[in-house]
Amino acid sequence: MQHIQQLFLEALKAALKNEQVEWNNKIEDQEWMDLFRMAEVHQILPMIYEAVYRCPAAQMADPQILAPAKKQMVRTVIMQTQKTGEFEPLYRYLQSEGICPLVVKGIICRNIYPNPDYRISGDEDLLIRPEDFKRCHERLLSYGMQTSECDMSEEELERIYEVPYGKKGSLIYIELHKSLFPPESDAYGDLNRFFENVYTDAIEIRIDKTNIRTMGYTDHLFYLICHAFKHFLHSGFGIRQVCDIILFANAYGDAIDWERVLKQCREIQADLFAAALFGIGEKYLTFDPERAHYTESWREIQVDETDMLMDLLDSGIYGNANMSRKHSSNMTLDAVAADKSGKKAGNTVLKSLFPSAKKLESRYPYLRKYPVLLPIAWADRILKYRKETAAGGDNAAADSVKIGNQRIELMKKYGIIKK
Repeated sequence: MQHIQQLFLEALKAALKNEQVEWNNKIEDQEWMDLFRMAEVHQILPMIYEAVYRCPAAQMADPQILAPAKKQMVRTVIMQTQKTGEFEPLYRYLQSEGICPLVVKGIICRNIYPNPDYRISGDEDLLIRPEDFKRCHERLLSYGMQTSECDMSEEELERIYEVPYGKKGSLIYIELHKSLFPPESDAYGDLNRFFENVYTDAIEIRIDKTNIRTMGYTDHLFYLICHAFKHFLHSGFGIRQVCDIILFANAYGDAIDWERVLKQCREIQADLFAAALFGIGEKYLTFDPERAHYTESWREIQVDETDMLMDLLDSGIYGNANMSRKHSSNMTLDAVAADKSGKKAGNTVLKSLFPSAKKLESRYPYLRKYPVLLPIAWADRILKYRKETAAGGDNAAADSVKIGNQRIELMKKYGIIKK
C-alpha cells in the first residue's frame, strides 16, 4: 500500500469515529496535496479535512497548502446543508399529497454519520411504485421541479426506469425510480427481483422534523451491497460506499437478517465481494462485528480483501477516477453478461465498440423508435471516443483495455465470473 493511501485510510477511520488523527511527523507539501486530491476524487473531502487539520503535522504544514482544501470543504458542506434543507420540505409536500415514495441511500446514509452533512450526496433517490409514477411526476412539476427528460412523451417517461429532476435556482436534485436497477441490463437487471416487497416491508425513520419512509433494514443493507456491486461491475465504486455499508451495519445490525443477506449475496455471486467489503471495514475502518451482530456464517468466509481495496481506492467515487477506467466498463459488463448466460466472454473489445441498440438507448434515445439507426449511433460513439482519446490526458484506448482485463481477472478472483 502506498504511503498516501495509508494516510487516507487513517484519516477516514478517524473521521468515522468523529476523532482527529495524531500525526506528529512532518508530511511533505506534495503529500498533503495528494491526500486532499484523493479525498476529492472519493467525494469525502469534508470528512478527511476535519480529521486532519488540527493534528501536529498539519500545524507544521504551509498554510497555503491547506487553505484551498479548507475553502472547498466549507463550500461543499454549506451546499450539502442547503440540499438537505430543501429536500425535507419537498418530501413532506409529497406526503401531504398522499404520495410516500421510499427514500434510499442519500439522507438515510448521511443520518448515521457523526457529521451528516460532511457525507456528500449528489442527489436523493426516491423509489415509487410504477403505477404511482404519473401522479408523483405531476406533483413534482407542480412543486416547481423540472426534468431534463421534458422532451419525452408520457409514454416514453413511463417506460424509462428513472427520471431526474432539478429546480431552477436551487441545489436540490432527485432521481425518481420505478425500479432500483435498470431492468434492461443483462449484467444486473435481475437484481430487482429481490426488492419486490420493499413497499410492504417499509419502515419510517425520523430525520430532523421529517418522517422518512424507506426500505426495511435488511432490504436496505442488501441494496447498499447491490448498489456497490453494480458499480463494481462497471468501473468501480470508491471508499464512500464501503463507509455507508459498514456504518449501516453498525447502526442497525441487530435488526438485520444476516442469513437472508448472505443467501441473496450467494444467489448473485456476490458473497465474496460483500465479505471483502466487511473485511476492509473491520481492518481499516470502523466495522464492529459484535456491534453489528455479524453472524458466524459470514465470519467463516475466507477472502483476501487486499485487491478489492486497491481497486476501489484507484477507482474514485463510482469509478470516475479517469476516463480510461470509465470506458473499461464496456468490457467488464460484457464479460459479466456473458457469464450469466452461461457463456465465456468473447471479444469484449469488439462488443464494447459495437453494443446492441438496447444498451445504447439511454445515450441515443432515437434508437427506441428507430433501432435501424444503430450503425449511426455506433459511428457517432466511435468518433466521440476517438476525439476524447486524441485529447490525451487520462483517456487512452490501450489503457482502457488493460484496466478492463485486470478488472475481469479481479471479478474471477472474487467469484463473480467463473474462471
